[in-house]
Amino acid sequence: MANQDRTTSPTDCPVALTVAGSDSGGGAGIQADLKTFTVLGVYGTSAITAVTAQNTVEVTDVEVQLVSAVVAQIDAVMSDLGCDAAKTGMLATAQIVEAVAEAVARWDVPNLVVDPVMISKSGHRLLADDACEVLRSRLLPLAMVVTPNLHEAQVLTDLTISGPDDILPAARELCRTGCGAALIKGGHLAGDSDDYLYEAGDDAVTVLPCRRIATDNTHGTGCTFSAALAAGLAMGASVVESAWLAKHFVTLAIAEALPLGAGHGPTNHIAAGEALYKRLKGNE
Repeated sequence: MANQDRTTSPTDCPVALTVAGSDSGGGAGIQADLKTFTVLGVYGTSAITAVTAQNTVEVTDVEVQLVSAVVAQIDAVMSDLGCDAAKTGMLATAQIVEAVAEAVARWDVPNLVVDPVMISKSGHRLLADDACEVLRSRLLPLAMVVTPNLHEAQVLTDLTISGPDDILPAARELCRTGCGAALIKGGHLAGDSDDYLYEAGDDAVTVLPCRRIATDNTHGTGCTFSAALAAGLAMGASVVESAWLAKHFVTLAIAEALPLGAGHGPTNHIAAGEALYKRLKGNE
Protein backbone atom coordinates (compact mmCIF):
# COMPACT_ATOMS: atom_id res chain seq x y z
CA MET A 1 0.00 0.00 0.00
CA ALA A 2 1.45 3.38 -0.99
CA ASN A 3 2.46 6.09 1.47
CA GLN A 4 1.75 4.03 4.58
CA ASP A 5 3.84 6.37 6.72
CA ARG A 6 1.55 9.31 6.02
CA THR A 7 -0.74 10.02 9.00
CA THR A 8 -1.28 13.75 8.58
CA SER A 9 -2.66 15.69 5.66
CA PRO A 10 -0.08 16.65 3.03
CA THR A 11 -1.36 20.22 2.50
CA ASP A 12 -2.21 23.24 4.61
CA CYS A 13 -5.89 22.31 4.48
CA PRO A 14 -6.83 20.44 7.68
CA VAL A 15 -8.29 16.98 7.08
CA ALA A 16 -10.63 15.16 9.46
CA LEU A 17 -11.87 11.58 9.23
CA THR A 18 -15.20 10.39 10.59
CA VAL A 19 -15.82 6.69 11.19
CA ALA A 20 -19.54 6.37 11.79
CA GLY A 21 -22.94 5.32 10.50
CA SER A 22 -24.90 6.91 7.68
CA ASP A 23 -28.19 8.68 8.51
CA SER A 24 -30.58 8.76 5.56
CA GLY A 25 -32.42 11.67 7.20
CA GLY A 26 -29.23 13.74 7.08
CA GLY A 27 -29.38 15.01 10.65
CA ALA A 28 -26.86 12.78 12.39
CA GLY A 29 -24.01 10.38 11.68
CA ILE A 30 -21.70 10.77 8.70
CA GLN A 31 -23.93 13.43 7.16
CA ALA A 32 -23.86 15.67 10.26
CA ASP A 33 -20.12 15.16 10.65
CA LEU A 34 -19.30 16.14 7.07
CA LYS A 35 -21.55 19.21 7.26
CA THR A 36 -19.80 20.27 10.46
CA PHE A 37 -16.32 19.76 9.03
CA THR A 38 -17.22 21.71 5.89
CA VAL A 39 -18.70 24.81 7.52
CA LEU A 40 -15.77 24.95 9.96
CA GLY A 41 -13.26 24.93 7.10
CA VAL A 42 -11.97 21.37 7.46
CA TYR A 43 -11.87 18.83 4.62
CA GLY A 44 -13.96 15.83 5.65
CA THR A 45 -13.39 12.18 4.81
CA SER A 46 -15.36 9.16 6.00
CA ALA A 47 -15.55 5.46 6.67
CA ILE A 48 -19.13 4.20 6.92
CA THR A 49 -19.74 1.50 9.53
CA ALA A 50 -23.47 1.03 9.00
CA VAL A 51 -26.22 2.28 6.73
CA THR A 52 -29.32 3.28 8.68
CA ALA A 53 -32.77 3.94 7.31
CA GLN A 54 -34.04 6.70 9.56
CA ASN A 55 -35.84 10.01 9.68
CA THR A 56 -36.75 12.45 12.44
CA VAL A 57 -39.15 9.93 14.01
CA GLU A 58 -37.47 6.54 13.99
CA VAL A 59 -34.79 4.16 12.77
CA THR A 60 -36.50 1.61 10.54
CA ASP A 61 -33.54 -0.48 9.41
CA VAL A 62 -29.80 -0.90 10.00
CA GLU A 63 -27.38 -2.61 7.63
CA VAL A 64 -24.04 -3.10 9.35
CA GLN A 65 -21.08 -3.04 6.97
CA LEU A 66 -18.52 -5.83 6.68
CA VAL A 67 -15.53 -5.33 8.96
CA SER A 68 -13.25 -5.63 5.93
CA ALA A 69 -15.14 -2.82 4.18
CA VAL A 70 -14.80 -0.49 7.19
CA VAL A 71 -11.06 -1.15 7.42
CA ALA A 72 -10.63 -0.72 3.67
CA GLN A 73 -12.23 2.72 3.84
CA ILE A 74 -9.94 3.82 6.66
CA ASP A 75 -6.89 2.46 4.85
CA ALA A 76 -7.88 4.20 1.61
CA VAL A 77 -8.18 7.57 3.36
CA MET A 78 -5.08 7.26 5.51
CA SER A 79 -2.81 5.94 2.76
CA ASP A 80 -3.44 8.97 0.56
CA LEU A 81 -5.16 11.89 2.28
CA GLY A 82 -4.10 11.22 5.85
CA CYS A 83 -5.82 13.19 8.60
CA ASP A 84 -5.12 15.79 11.26
CA ALA A 85 -7.89 14.50 13.52
CA ALA A 86 -10.51 11.77 13.50
CA LYS A 87 -13.73 10.93 15.28
CA THR A 88 -15.75 7.79 15.74
CA GLY A 89 -19.50 7.64 16.07
CA MET A 90 -21.77 4.63 15.56
CA LEU A 91 -19.58 1.51 15.49
CA ALA A 92 -22.40 -1.03 15.86
CA THR A 93 -20.55 -4.23 16.78
CA ALA A 94 -17.65 -5.46 18.91
CA GLN A 95 -15.92 -6.68 15.76
CA ILE A 96 -16.03 -3.23 14.15
CA VAL A 97 -14.84 -1.55 17.36
CA GLU A 98 -11.90 -3.96 17.51
CA ALA A 99 -11.04 -3.43 13.84
CA VAL A 100 -11.27 0.36 14.08
CA ALA A 101 -9.04 0.37 17.16
CA GLU A 102 -6.48 -1.75 15.30
CA ALA A 103 -6.56 0.57 12.30
CA VAL A 104 -6.26 3.70 14.46
CA ALA A 105 -3.22 2.22 16.20
CA ARG A 106 -1.66 0.94 12.97
CA TRP A 107 -1.94 4.33 11.26
CA ASP A 108 -1.11 6.24 14.44
CA VAL A 109 -4.20 8.39 13.84
CA PRO A 110 -3.78 11.72 15.66
CA ASN A 111 -6.30 13.64 17.77
CA LEU A 112 -8.92 10.91 18.03
CA VAL A 113 -12.34 11.90 19.40
CA VAL A 114 -14.51 8.97 20.48
CA ASP A 115 -18.25 9.64 20.59
CA PRO A 116 -19.55 6.39 22.14
CA VAL A 117 -22.87 6.32 20.29
CA MET A 118 -25.13 3.74 21.92
CA ILE A 119 -28.76 4.75 21.37
CA SER A 120 -30.41 6.92 18.73
CA LYS A 121 -32.57 9.94 19.58
CA SER A 122 -35.61 7.78 18.83
CA GLY A 123 -34.44 5.05 21.22
CA HIS A 124 -32.98 2.55 18.74
CA ARG A 125 -29.90 0.70 20.02
CA LEU A 126 -26.85 1.47 17.85
CA LEU A 127 -24.12 -0.41 19.76
CA ALA A 128 -24.29 -4.09 20.68
CA ASP A 129 -24.09 -4.93 24.38
CA ASP A 130 -20.86 -6.91 23.97
CA ALA A 131 -19.22 -3.98 22.18
CA CYS A 132 -19.25 -1.62 25.18
CA GLU A 133 -16.38 -3.32 27.00
CA VAL A 134 -14.35 -3.61 23.80
CA LEU A 135 -14.84 0.10 23.20
CA ARG A 136 -13.75 0.84 26.75
CA SER A 137 -10.69 -1.40 26.72
CA ARG A 138 -9.49 -1.07 23.11
CA LEU A 139 -10.62 2.27 21.69
CA LEU A 140 -10.72 4.68 24.64
CA PRO A 141 -6.99 4.22 25.39
CA LEU A 142 -6.29 5.59 21.90
CA ALA A 143 -8.54 8.64 22.28
CA MET A 144 -7.52 12.20 22.97
CA VAL A 145 -11.11 12.96 24.03
CA VAL A 146 -14.21 10.85 24.73
CA THR A 147 -17.58 12.64 24.54
CA PRO A 148 -20.32 10.58 26.21
CA ASN A 149 -23.74 11.79 27.25
CA LEU A 150 -24.91 10.89 30.75
CA HIS A 151 -26.29 7.47 29.80
CA GLU A 152 -23.14 6.53 27.90
CA ALA A 153 -20.88 7.75 30.70
CA GLN A 154 -22.76 5.63 33.21
CA VAL A 155 -22.53 2.53 31.02
CA LEU A 156 -18.79 3.00 30.47
CA THR A 157 -17.98 3.67 34.14
CA ASP A 158 -20.63 1.65 36.03
CA LEU A 159 -21.21 4.80 38.07
CA THR A 160 -24.47 6.66 38.69
CA ILE A 161 -24.55 10.29 37.57
CA SER A 162 -27.50 12.10 39.11
CA GLY A 163 -26.04 15.60 39.34
CA PRO A 164 -22.98 17.79 38.70
CA ASP A 165 -21.21 16.44 41.79
CA ASP A 166 -21.07 13.00 40.16
CA ILE A 167 -19.32 14.25 37.02
CA LEU A 168 -15.74 14.41 38.32
CA PRO A 169 -15.60 10.79 39.60
CA ALA A 170 -17.07 9.54 36.31
CA ALA A 171 -14.66 11.63 34.23
CA ARG A 172 -11.69 10.38 36.22
CA GLU A 173 -12.86 6.81 35.71
CA LEU A 174 -13.09 7.37 31.96
CA CYS A 175 -9.57 8.79 31.87
CA ARG A 176 -8.26 5.77 33.76
CA THR A 177 -8.80 3.86 30.52
CA GLY A 178 -5.96 5.90 29.02
CA CYS A 179 -7.84 8.59 27.11
CA GLY A 180 -6.53 12.12 27.46
CA ALA A 181 -9.75 13.86 28.37
CA ALA A 182 -13.42 13.19 29.03
CA LEU A 183 -16.13 15.62 28.02
CA ILE A 184 -19.39 14.55 29.64
CA LYS A 185 -22.46 16.19 28.15
CA GLY A 186 -24.98 17.29 30.76
CA GLY A 187 -27.99 17.86 28.56
CA HIS A 188 -29.98 15.16 30.36
CA LEU A 189 -29.47 16.74 33.78
CA ALA A 190 -32.09 19.10 35.20
CA GLY A 191 -31.62 22.82 34.68
CA ASP A 192 -29.24 24.38 32.19
CA SER A 193 -27.53 22.38 29.46
CA ASP A 194 -23.97 22.53 30.81
CA ASP A 195 -21.17 20.24 29.63
CA TYR A 196 -18.12 19.21 31.65
CA LEU A 197 -14.55 18.82 30.42
CA TYR A 198 -11.95 16.94 32.43
CA GLU A 199 -8.35 16.47 31.29
CA ALA A 200 -6.44 13.57 32.82
CA GLY A 201 -4.56 14.63 35.93
CA ASP A 202 -6.61 17.75 36.61
CA ASP A 203 -8.13 18.46 40.02
CA ALA A 204 -11.47 19.67 38.70
CA VAL A 205 -13.69 19.85 35.65
CA THR A 206 -14.09 22.85 33.37
CA VAL A 207 -17.77 23.75 33.02
CA LEU A 208 -19.01 24.74 29.59
CA PRO A 209 -22.23 26.55 30.52
CA CYS A 210 -25.28 27.02 28.34
CA ARG A 211 -28.87 28.01 28.98
CA ARG A 212 -31.26 25.32 27.82
CA ILE A 213 -32.95 26.09 24.51
CA ALA A 214 -36.62 25.16 24.35
CA THR A 215 -36.83 22.98 21.24
CA ASP A 216 -37.47 19.38 20.24
CA ASN A 217 -35.25 19.77 17.18
CA THR A 218 -32.03 18.29 18.51
CA HIS A 219 -31.41 15.37 16.16
CA GLY A 220 -27.68 14.86 15.65
CA THR A 221 -26.42 17.16 18.40
CA GLY A 222 -23.97 14.60 19.79
CA CYS A 223 -22.52 13.86 16.36
CA THR A 224 -22.27 17.56 15.55
CA PHE A 225 -20.57 18.32 18.88
CA SER A 226 -17.90 15.63 18.52
CA ALA A 227 -17.31 16.54 14.87
CA ALA A 228 -16.81 20.21 15.77
CA LEU A 229 -14.39 19.18 18.52
CA ALA A 230 -12.45 17.06 16.04
CA ALA A 231 -12.44 19.95 13.57
CA GLY A 232 -10.90 22.21 16.20
CA LEU A 233 -8.19 19.67 16.93
CA ALA A 234 -7.53 19.25 13.20
CA MET A 235 -6.96 23.01 12.95
CA GLY A 236 -4.39 22.87 15.73
CA ALA A 237 -6.49 24.12 18.65
CA SER A 238 -6.03 22.70 22.14
CA VAL A 239 -8.54 20.35 23.74
CA VAL A 240 -10.02 23.19 25.80
CA GLU A 241 -10.22 25.52 22.80
CA SER A 242 -11.76 22.78 20.67
CA ALA A 243 -14.31 22.00 23.39
CA TRP A 244 -15.40 25.65 23.53
CA LEU A 245 -15.62 25.75 19.73
CA ALA A 246 -17.80 22.64 19.76
CA LYS A 247 -20.01 24.03 22.53
CA HIS A 248 -20.56 27.34 20.76
CA PHE A 249 -21.14 25.66 17.42
CA VAL A 250 -23.70 23.12 18.60
CA THR A 251 -25.52 25.74 20.70
CA LEU A 252 -25.88 27.98 17.66
CA ALA A 253 -26.97 25.00 15.55
CA ILE A 254 -29.69 24.15 18.09
CA ALA A 255 -30.82 27.78 18.36
CA GLU A 256 -31.36 27.81 14.58
CA ALA A 257 -32.62 24.20 14.39
CA LEU A 258 -34.77 23.26 11.42
CA PRO A 259 -38.40 22.25 12.11
CA LEU A 260 -38.33 19.45 9.54
CA GLY A 261 -40.25 16.19 9.84
CA ALA A 262 -42.68 15.00 12.50
CA GLY A 263 -40.13 14.09 15.18
CA HIS A 264 -36.84 15.54 16.39
CA GLY A 265 -35.77 17.89 13.62
CA PRO A 266 -32.11 18.43 12.71
CA THR A 267 -29.79 21.16 13.89
CA ASN A 268 -28.80 23.87 11.45
CA HIS A 269 -25.12 23.54 10.59
CA ILE A 270 -25.05 26.30 7.98
CA ALA A 271 -26.66 28.89 10.25
CA ALA A 272 -24.32 27.88 13.08
CA GLY A 273 -21.27 28.37 10.88
CA GLU A 274 -22.46 31.79 9.73
CA ALA A 275 -23.30 32.92 13.27
CA LEU A 276 -19.99 31.67 14.63
CA TYR A 277 -18.08 33.47 11.88
CA LYS A 278 -19.88 36.75 12.63
CA ARG A 279 -19.19 36.32 16.35
CA LEU A 280 -15.50 35.70 15.74
CA LYS A 281 -15.25 38.66 13.36
CA GLY A 282 -16.88 40.87 15.99
CA ASN A 283 -14.20 39.89 18.51
CA GLU A 284 -11.30 40.84 16.23
